[in-house]
Amino acid sequence: MEHTFQGKTALITGAGSGIGRAIALKFSSYGIRALLVGRKKERLLETAELIQKQGGEAFVFAGDITDTDFIRACVEEAIHRTGQLDVLVNNAGMALNCPFEKVTEKEYDAIFALNARAPFFLCQEALPWLRQSDCATILNIASVTGHKGYVQQSAYTASKHALVGFSKTLAAELYKENIRVHVISPGGVYTDMVAIARPDLSPEGMILAEDIADIAAFYLEHRFTNAVVDEICVHRVGKTPFL
Repeated sequence: MEHTFQGKTALITGAGSGIGRAIALKFSSYGIRALLVGRKKERLLETAELIQKQGGEAFVFAGDITDTDFIRACVEEAIHRTGQLDVLVNNAGMALNCPFEKVTEKEYDAIFALNARAPFFLCQEALPWLRQSDCATILNIASVTGHKGYVQQSAYTASKHALVGFSKTLAAELYKENIRVHVISPGGVYTDMVAIARPDLSPEGMILAEDIADIAAFYLEHRFTNAVVDEICVHRVGKTPFL
């Protein structure tokens, strides 16, 4: 790349495992400093150790991303640690495999708080600092359920539709300021969350977290070109193409 991400800062939610950890490790190979955000400090420390072993720099900030005060504190921590914020990855999420009629109000609210509300307000808090970056990038990890309806995933599907819709509006509002908003919508990725939400799926043939990290890196590699890909939808190898 003619331009470099060396010394840039990325804030990554859900960075303690799965897709978030894989993206953090991949971005670190580009020289990006990572603020790792999540609920479980011990898992974040594991990610940080892996990054440090490959020569990267990472900071850990544990807490509840659905709490507005913590959202504000995340951005403040990134600025305190590095003085800048260039890339925001909204990856933290939760799923629920449950018939529509049995979804409780508490479950519905919890899914929307994490999958839709948290990215919305984290983007809002990050925006003043992203405006100061020459490579400002927001990457929202959605799902194929953001475009389709899946049986027994009504609340999860609704929340991912909300995230995709929000991303479209945000991108339209910000692109003239040279702030890019991208979406990755994967199908079944082999993570702990999917194992809980879709116990019927076999790990064989599923997308790997590292595959999604490679796609996230694709966005970085094209950040300074005139070619913009708004969203990348990814399906498992065994799924029928274009459906």
